[in-house]
Amino acid sequence: MWERFSFYGMRGMLAFFMVHELKLDEGEANLQYGATQAFVYALTFVGGLLADKILGLRRSLFWGGILMIIGSLVLAIDPKTFFFIGIGFNIIGTGFFKPNISSMVGNLYKPGDNRIDAGFSLFYAGVNLGALFGGYVCIAIAKRQLLANTIPEHLAWNVAFGISSVFMIISLLTFINTQKKLGPIGLSPLEHLSQKSRTIYELATYATSLALIPLVIMMVSKTEYTDRFMYTIGPVAVAYLIYEMKNYTWNENKKLIAALLFMFFSIFFWAFFEQSGGSLSLFAANNLGSTMLGLNLDPNGVNNAANSLFVICFAALMGLLWVWMGKRKMEPNTIVKFGLGFLFLAGGFYIFYFTRFFSNEQGVTSLGVFTMGWFVITFGELSLSPIGMGVMTKLSPKKLQAVIMGMWFLASAYGQYFAGLLGANIANDSSNANNYQKMMVYTDGYKQLGLYALIGGIIIIAISPLMKKMMGDVK
Repeated sequence: MWERFSFYGMRGMLAFFMVHELKLDEGEANLQYGATQAFVYALTFVGGLLADKILGLRRSLFWGGILMIIGSLVLAIDPKTFFFIGIGFNIIGTGFFKPNISSMVGNLYKPGDNRIDAGFSLFYAGVNLGALFGGYVCIAIAKRQLLANTIPEHLAWNVAFGISSVFMIISLLTFINTQKKLGPIGLSPLEHLSQKSRTIYELATYATSLALIPLVIMMVSKTEYTDRFMYTIGPVAVAYLIYEMKNYTWNENKKLIAALLFMFFSIFFWAFFEQSGGSLSLFAANNLGSTMLGLNLDPNGVNNAANSLFVICFAALMGLLWVWMGKRKMEPNTIVKFGLGFLFLAGGFYIFYFTRFFSNEQGVTSLGVFTMGWFVITFGELSLSPIGMGVMTKLSPKKLQAVIMGMWFLASAYGQYFAGLLGANIANDSSNANNYQKMMVYTDGYKQLGLYALIGGIIIIAISPLMKKMMGDVK
């Protein structure tokens, strides 16, 4: 929860900060946002691999948290001057943290335990509790919609970024206090080696990750390097998995192929969903009113936090619904749940499109209608994301679980990357337009994304019988 406060607080500020403080145009800011988030998720594959082979889940998680704290503190000192340095530390840190906490959740359940989907839904609710407060509080402080009388204007952004480090520290302290309940989960995979050998491998991993930070900074700051990286990392990851597959039976390999298909579909889901931090963030700043249900709210904060609020409200209930349906042999299989995720996503983007019919002449439209779009999309996310994490653990052999989870997040990286490209196209189409015209261009773009999501959902449901055969005994 605390780590997600830090992560989503940071994420929710990026596009707005780049446009209003670094003075990038909206198209460039979308590309930069997509590059940043793509690296965040892409390096989870590397983090998962290093956890599996050298550090273990626990040390990987802790090291990632330390790097994220450093990154947030660097941004708090001078966000304009040190922007990409702080982002570099956060990217590497998240790569070590994100896949391994999810893998530990999966390891809490024995093979065949049908509570795992519900367990990941509850985990997802905790994640989103942090995302709710972080997503709203950080950007609201930065825009001086919150604590304006307490924080000097020239320090608003410093404090907004600095809060991320405070909550990341709380996250690590919480983990230190609770890891004793994990039993053997997440311990070093090198227990068979001497202490000296283990230490050498671990120190080499720490040193290499620090040495990579300047390279990541360079690639993120120049999006053409991001393009080359994304063209490379995916094929390399798949090639590595194919290499590992020679050690497993055909039935196990069919499950791994099914896992790859789930990853492929998820790319498209996240490419649309992750407009939240890019084009939807700029749409919120330019085209949304600030009142809803009689309350004066920051529209960027609502865009960042509404989805998380709805996840908190409905994740546990949806998890319990799957359990209830499962006991009565009524639960849709995982592939159909994926398809439903796309259909809900389509519905949400059509609502974003319909906000144009509530706009005034200045291109400012209803915050309440916009928020309803996130309400619908939330059910799509709950049908796909926690279920996806659960099915990755069920389809992969234990020795490959962290790698497979890393590849699941690598698929998200491609979604983030394409999200930046899609958002940049929408923004470029609206360049030199007035605010009303800009609103029309953005909503036209959301209508197109809604159509593509609808088509994707129909295709996934149609091929679900074939996917079910490949999954074997995994439900």
